[in-house]
This record gives sequence, C-alpha cells and structure tokens, in this order.
Amino acid sequence: MPSLKKEIGLFGGISILAGIMIGSGIFVFASLVMVEVGYALGLSLLAWVIGGIITLFSGLTYAELGTMFPETGGYYVYLRQAYGKKVAFLSGLMNFVLISSGSIALLSLVFAEILSYMFPMSQLVVRLIAISLIVLLSLINYLGVKVGSTIQKVFLVIKILPIIAIIFIGLFMGTESVSLSFVPQGSPSFFAVLPMVGFGVVATLWAYEGWTNLNTVAGEMKNVKRDLPKALTFSIVGVTLLYVLFIVALYRIIPFSTLASLGSDANLPILAMMTTFGDIGMTLIFVAVMISIFGALNGSVMVFPRVYYAMAEDKTFFSKFKTLDKKYQTPSFAIIGSGLMAILLLIFNVRDLLTFVVFGGLIFNTLIFIAVFLFRKRLPEHERPYKIPFYPVIPIIAIIGMVGLMITTLISSLVPSLIGLGVLIIGYFLYDLVFKPKK
Repeated sequence: MPSLKKEIGLFGGISILAGIMIGSGIFVFASLVMVEVGYALGLSLLAWVIGGIITLFSGLTYAELGTMFPETGGYYVYLRQAYGKKVAFLSGLMNFVLISSGSIALLSLVFAEILSYMFPMSQLVVRLIAISLIVLLSLINYLGVKVGSTIQKVFLVIKILPIIAIIFIGLFMGTESVSLSFVPQGSPSFFAVLPMVGFGVVATLWAYEGWTNLNTVAGEMKNVKRDLPKALTFSIVGVTLLYVLFIVALYRIIPFSTLASLGSDANLPILAMMTTFGDIGMTLIFVAVMISIFGALNGSVMVFPRVYYAMAEDKTFFSKFKTLDKKYQTPSFAIIGSGLMAILLLIFNVRDLLTFVVFGGLIFNTLIFIAVFLFRKRLPEHERPYKIPFYPVIPIIAIIGMVGLMITTLISSLVPSLIGLGVLIIGYFLYDLVFKPKK
C-alpha cells in the first residue's frame, strides 16, 4: 500500500510556510494600513506589529494541535477530532470549492494581471496565463513533494532578496526622517483611534495569511514533533520582522507630504522604487511581486490537495481523491481536482476571490482555536510534545483576532460572504445524503 513520503525537514517547512505567507499582501496592503490609521506612521507600524503578534499566537496554537495529531490533513484532522466528521467535512468542502481553490485562483490571477501591466494584454489572455500557471505547478507537484519543496526553497530565497534590497535602500539610502506619530489626522479622541487601529490590524492580517498551511503536510515532515513548532515560530517571527522593516524603509524613501495625499489603492513599493530609480524601479518591483506570488502559489498547489486526500482516506470525500501515484507517491487525483476547481473559479474577480479565501477560513480557524480548550478538557492525558505558552491567554487573543477580521470581511464584502455561507448550507445536506455512514 503506497503512502506519502516523509521528505520535509525544518528548512523545507520554513520555506513552505514563509513562501506562502510572503505573497502579494505586503505590496498591496502597505498603503491601506496607512490610510486606515489616519496617516499616523507610528500607528501604522504598531498595526503591523500587532498583526504579527496575533498571527504568532495563532501559529503557536496550531503548533500544539499539529504535534498532538501529526497527520496529513491539518485543520481537517483537528476539526474532526473536536467536532466530528460532519464539521470536518464542511471545512474540507469549503476549502475545495472556495477557500483553498480560491486562493490558488487568486494568486494565479494576480500574477497574470501584474504581467499585463508590463505587457498589455486582453482579459482573455490574462485568464489563459493564469490557467497555464495552475497547470504547470500542478504538474510539478504531481512529480513529488521533494520537487515542489525544492522549488519552494529556491523561490523563498529569490523572493526575499528584492524585499531585503528595498529595506537596505530605504534604511541606508533614504533621506526622509520618519516621524513616528501616534496621532491620526484630525486629532480624534482616544476612543475614535481604537477602531482605526483595529481596522489597520485587520488589513495586516490579510498580508500575514497563509501561516496555517504547514500543518496540512505534517504527515510528510521528517520530525514533525520537533520541527513543526520551530518552523511556525521562525517563519512568523521572521516574516513579521521583514514586514516592519520593509514599511519603515518605504517611509524613509517617500516624503510624508506624498504619503499623506495617497489613497488606499496606492502601491507604496512601486512609488518608492520609482522615486529612487524611475521606470526601472517600477519594473523591478513588478518582477519582485511576481516572483513572490509564484512562490506562494507553488506552496498552495503543494499543500491544499493533501487535505482532500486525508478526507478521502477518512471516507468523507470522493474515494478517487485518496489515489496515490504509484511512481511519485503523490495524491495525484487530489492535485488534479484542486487545479481544475481553481481554474473554474477564475470566472470571479480578485475582490470576490479574496473574500472567499478570507471569510470561509476565518470561520473554521475560530473553531480550531476553540478546539484547543476542548482538547485540554477532554484529552488531558494526550501526548503534547509542544504546549502553547501562557495558556489560555494566547489562544483567546487569537480567537479575538479571527472574529474581528470575520466581522470586517462580512461588512465590506457581503455578497461573496453570503456565497460562502450558501456553500456551507449545501454541504450540510450533502454530507447527510452522500457521506454520512449508513446504520
């Protein structure tokens, strides 16, 4: 009976996690965070730090669960253990239909659209490029987790280099003095500032998204009990530090008078590089963003099908999805199915896809964090190679962060959020009709 190979070490885990986290978010949301906090640069940096802390606390919570249940499948396994197969099935279905497949579609579409800025093309060609990218990376990851992991390591290094270059340029060549003001424009009251910072933090959490995905391939890690907590901690702390320094560097390059006139749709990295190097700088940023997205997309194509494989093994998904390729020992049908679903979702635009990814994921991440409390009560003697420090404070903060982002997403993108709820309702009845064990 073929089984998944254990070929992911500590650096491989870090490259998968950090490679997915560092996508387009830091490039896209830098301006949005600044606008949300009323152009108070000190508050904007505080928002990025708080977002990183919430993400770290969330990751530490996942580390305990991942070492308790070191199996391929990640969130599906934790939800099944805590709430039963039906809730776990709903999470897997949502990921297959909208969340995970939507993330693959979103990254491929953003990659193609950025390419269209450099080489003008029709929307049809943009979609065809996105489809080709999904097919290419699905094929690569079909050939084995080692191949996909190697690509992930290479692109992690490549994508970090331009970010480090901008940090170096800003910190050592930038001429602007950064006034770390904590007072937004208009000098609002303290109670008015709090929600501004809250919405700023919500925007940063989108940029930190992706930290959950290493647990999905836990069953393919060489030493999951030792390496999973380390990879989660190193990746999230490293990405947080990189993001904060990156924002400081941008503020060192762009005059505050220019920053204060920008809207939320402005792209600060492009503006910073154009300020320094003109059109060549803009091209360099475009290339850097595409490299960053490519690495995140490869990691997504690698890890997401493992959940559908775990579901099929558990008889809560179509049995074909547990098929392993005899030669490469990869979940072949799950990889193909995931790619096809992502291609189908390319009929939606970027904003809708972003809502599918964020809103559905938040529902189940909140349930997973609550599961930590359930397991501490139900399974007090269960082996825990890693325990969350400062329990229960850390998982409580993680839950608050998830609920805040969920409410914000529901308000700002109502229709796509309702589509997600509709899939949940359909899945509720589908499980009873197709997958519920017969008495």
